[in-house]
Amino acid sequence: MKRKTLFAGIGVMLLGGLGFGAFRADDRLFEIAKNIEVFVNVYKEVNGLYVDEINPTHAMRTGIEAMLKELDPYTVFYPEDMIEEYFTMNVGTYNGIGANIELHRGKHIVTLVYEGSPADKSGIKAGDEIQKINGVDVTARKAEEFGRLLKGQKGSSVKLSVLKYGATRPQDISLTREDVKVNNVPHFGMVNDNTGYVQLTSFMNAGSGREIASAIQELKGKGMKNMILDLRGNPGGLLQLAVEINNLFLPKGIPVVEMKGRAVDQNHKFETTRQPLDPDMPLVVLIDGKSASASEIVSGALQDYDRAVIIGQRTFGKGLVQITRELSYNTQVKITTAKYYIPSGRCIQAIDYGHRNPDGTFPRLPDSLRTAFRTRAGRTVYDGAGIDPDIVTGKSEQHEYVKALADQKVIFDYATKYYHEHPADKPQEGFYLDDAAYRKFCDWLKTRKPDYRTPEQKAIAELEARAEEPARMKTQLDQLKQMADARAAGLPEQHAREIRSLLEMEILSRYHYQKAMKFMAFDRDKDIQEALKLFGDPQRYKALLKK
Repeated sequence: MKRKTLFAGIGVMLLGGLGFGAFRADDRLFEIAKNIEVFVNVYKEVNGLYVDEINPTHAMRTGIEAMLKELDPYTVFYPEDMIEEYFTMNVGTYNGIGANIELHRGKHIVTLVYEGSPADKSGIKAGDEIQKINGVDVTARKAEEFGRLLKGQKGSSVKLSVLKYGATRPQDISLTREDVKVNNVPHFGMVNDNTGYVQLTSFMNAGSGREIASAIQELKGKGMKNMILDLRGNPGGLLQLAVEINNLFLPKGIPVVEMKGRAVDQNHKFETTRQPLDPDMPLVVLIDGKSASASEIVSGALQDYDRAVIIGQRTFGKGLVQITRELSYNTQVKITTAKYYIPSGRCIQAIDYGHRNPDGTFPRLPDSLRTAFRTRAGRTVYDGAGIDPDIVTGKSEQHEYVKALADQKVIFDYATKYYHEHPADKPQEGFYLDDAAYRKFCDWLKTRKPDYRTPEQKAIAELEARAEEPARMKTQLDQLKQMADARAAGLPEQHAREIRSLLEMEILSRYHYQKAMKFMAFDRDKDIQEALKLFGDPQRYKALLKK
């Protein structure tokens, strides 16, 4: 009885704190108060009467997460046991062993190791399996439980039981947790005598602007007259950092991005604040379907001011801004509070999270409904679906087959196999897989059989399932299957260029960590080759930036 009284008291406090007497003058506030009261009463009754004991923390967390799930994927609740994860993902700090671990085929597999980190110094490699943490068997633990066991304070030690690739018995490895520096500018260098290249992989490190400025100065000292800024695969991060990087190329005192939200205090304008490092040097920005958020602010603002030619594929289309609010008991909530608009006035948000399709998915704005805007020189650009490149070099999205190979970590697994079969053959600059090496991958791929069916294979399976007398159609269906399977067998060759690129990068990362891009063969990178061709034709470069 005391427990019921306690929860009734919680309900009264919640309502009293909101000023219940004033709600009837405002229908919306009254609806809020009414539903809070209903929620508290439901919880009180379930907690008091349900056949099994209710875990209050788990129940409330599930309720909060279910509520936020109705909004967008960027509005997230961080309970106390996930605060370290929040700082790692949203602030750019990282404290731990310096390795990413994912649940892959039912095992906790190391997928990335940071160079110089405790994991790296201890000999842990991508592809290794973590079986125990401080003696606790984690083979059957969920990813969230695994993460909580692995985390700890800087300077604390942790003992891992690691099954190395190819081994039959695990070995114990002791590590001391440290601050791990994540380098967001892993590579810069000269592509040829007068063209420099700078790769930016994230906007999470507040020092990235200084790193890029330093890289530009160093490359100019080596003769750089043209520059390629690579934002491919960059998911974004700190908005202010996007403004700072734009300011390297744009004049002082011009708007770069504007936030507009329902709450007045979420409306802000951001302008460049200092003189640019180089306002005139020919500039190409590379983008793709995984370039998002701050990457789109940088590429979009440079496009709107006709300052750079954008090459690649249409970006992701994330035009939403989040802030984090501290809550009680060391919890936090990250909330989408505004949309951002780049200088031409367009918002590039592609997905409408305010509505749902009948199947529960969120709709994307069709190209036919996109609104036209103008750059400073009068060029036409569009809102509502990311940043469109000035020069398109391929499809915005990976082919479903290639995506399946990546998502199911088929490419990852082969890179692990390749590394352990060639431990001393460290690839040098200009690395690429020749035809013989790619054929070995294709032969190995036949043994893996990734979970993918072509549209033809799916249609035949559906026809077989719906056939009233499948036995009578067996001969015809078998013939169709053989034809469809033969076509599917040709997919690795049909998409060889895209698969090779992913495989080469994965292999290089095993030897060179986050500096893998330095060793890629630029002569096979279609985006970089398009940039070099453009720099070789100054008249075309200038024409692309005019109306």
